[in-house]
Amino acid sequence: MAISKYGPYGHPNGKIGKLVHYMLNGQPVTRLVGRRTKSSPAQLVNCQSMAVTMRFLNHQSVLRFINSGFELEARGTVKNQHNLATSYNKKFALKGEYPNLRMDYSKVLLSKGELSAPKDTKLIKTETGLELSWNPEMPDSWHHGDDIAMVLVYFPGTQEGISFLNASKRETGKHSIPLTGEFKDDPIEVYMCFKSADGKEISDSVYFGNLNGEADTPEEQRQKRKYVELKARFDQVSVAYWQNIEHNGGVVVETKAFRNLQTEYLALKAKLDNLPGKPS
Repeated sequence: MAISKYGPYGHPNGKIGKLVHYMLNGQPVTRLVGRRTKSSPAQLVNCQSMAVTMRFLNHQSVLRFINSGFELEARGTVKNQHNLATSYNKKFALKGEYPNLRMDYSKVLLSKGELSAPKDTKLIKTETGLELSWNPEMPDSWHHGDDIAMVLVYFPGTQEGISFLNASKRETGKHSIPLTGEFKDDPIEVYMCFKSADGKEISDSVYFGNLNGEADTPEEQRQKRKYVELKARFDQVSVAYWQNIEHNGGVVVETKAFRNLQTEYLALKAKLDNLPGKPS
């Protein structure tokens, strides 16, 4: 049932037959009701692309950053900050092949604007955390030393993050971020942009770099867990298998119990030889 607040000729809100009517950012929208069908290879790729992008962008710290980073870009359009960030990063910041698509963190964009972005950037891990530095010089008279640095530190392995929307001024040329021991050795991805003190300008975000290597994707983590579980079972069966042979003086005694044990041993060995997730 749909409700027509503005009379029979106004835009309804709800479902009528196979159509759904609703408002999106002040715009009346009508679409067909979705229907479940078998997904094509292209649809599977698209679904995972969206899932990987959403897993990153929907983290609270990333949302805070893009809500400020794409605010000016979204003004005057029917799109919001999240729409714009999703559209760009889903198209340009993914890598790999299905079903192992992952974020290409070096190509992620978290803010967009005309303000001069950080230059000559450097990222260093210290005993207490992170040290970010950049060239504090102004490229021209329109950009000032009181521009505000916005920083995002993201930990893809645990999908945690910290955002600093008022970190330092451009003129300081550096910013320190303390980190506890549990995070210092995890994979780390760092981003920064500048926003003018009056909030009327913002720069494109800049990728400061990665520390501690690349994190595994959820699929890779699943494969490693599966390998560990299978390897543990193989080790148990392997001990029983060779103990049985040794107990009989190295001679294979073709009993039903031994044949079952041998079948499982050989099947597990073949799986381990071809299973992804094996330690490198």
